[in-house]
Amino acid sequence: MILKEFRELRRDRRTVAMLVVLPVLLLVVFGYAANFTIDSVATQVVGPGAEHAAAALPEPFDLQGTDPSAGADEAHRLLRDNEADVVVDTGTVPPTVYVDGSNLFVAQAAVAALGRLGDQVSTEVLFNPDLTTSWVMVPGLVGLILAFIGTIITSIGLVRERQTGTLEQLAVMPLRPSDVIVGKIAPYFILASLDMLVVTLLGVWIFDVPFVGNPVLFAAGAAGFLLVVLGFGVLISTASQTQGQAIQLAIMTLLPQILLSGFIFPLAAMPPGVRWIGYCLPLTYFIQLSQGIMLRGAGIDSLWPALVVLTGMAAVVFTAAVLRFRRDLAPARRRPHAHAPAPSGVAA
Repeated sequence: MILKEFRELRRDRRTVAMLVVLPVLLLVVFGYAANFTIDSVATQVVGPGAEHAAAALPEPFDLQGTDPSAGADEAHRLLRDNEADVVVDTGTVPPTVYVDGSNLFVAQAAVAALGRLGDQVSTEVLFNPDLTTSWVMVPGLVGLILAFIGTIITSIGLVRERQTGTLEQLAVMPLRPSDVIVGKIAPYFILASLDMLVVTLLGVWIFDVPFVGNPVLFAAGAAGFLLVVLGFGVLISTASQTQGQAIQLAIMTLLPQILLSGFIFPLAAMPPGVRWIGYCLPLTYFIQLSQGIMLRGAGIDSLWPALVVLTGMAAVVFTAAVLRFRRDLAPARRRPHAHAPAPSGVAA
């Protein structure tokens, strides 16, 4: 029996990858990503003494620009639009340092550094004055829950058709591959949208997380993110023969999003060689959208890059899923279908 199990494992390359490759990959990536130390805080300086104050910035404040003609209103805008983590306003005595509290780890590092300056500056934390962890975590949790539901549940959809023998029946129906995929994800999209609404409302109610931005913009961002994760689920199902394989692949796509999206560890603390992986993950951009809208009240003028990236990801993933599904249907259409059973939910 032992030899038999080893032979089966040798033939099951996905399981071998889960047992051998994935732990090593997680060790390397997690070792580099698991860092809460912030070495650089993006800083802007405004006000009449901007040039002098910029030259005297201590570590870890990294100067991004100065504007001697601007004041407190511009400082708020820079933080709201995520153009800086800290803005120093030299138009007050002592200078006022505004900190973006929605970026929790960076804000904590900035506040700690400012505390060492004593009475030389006045510190004001915006968007999360008490640096409450739940205010920052809940917007990310909404995306993480949607990623789990969308990827894992959808990934078993077409696999079920293959295992029950109904894929051949789908092949002879007057439907294009794209029609089948849209039909498969539509119910999950509706249910996941309801989950998103419930989780968001509960987060706002239970944890007192503010929602100061535009709900319509938030819904648009959530819809784009849902299309990406649902597309991933369909793509995984087209590459799997069994539901177990689909779940394995789904987990392998979800783990990097948990670790490298900025949900747990700040992207700013990751080395560039690991950070670029985070910028390839859809959850990274949903977190930017949800935190920007819920906590800072950011608008489309500063969040459009994340929306464009999610839209592009959805287009690429769905194109790949349609092409793979078309390839799966081709052999089924060439075989006789007289005794093929009716697919679930479709009348014979």
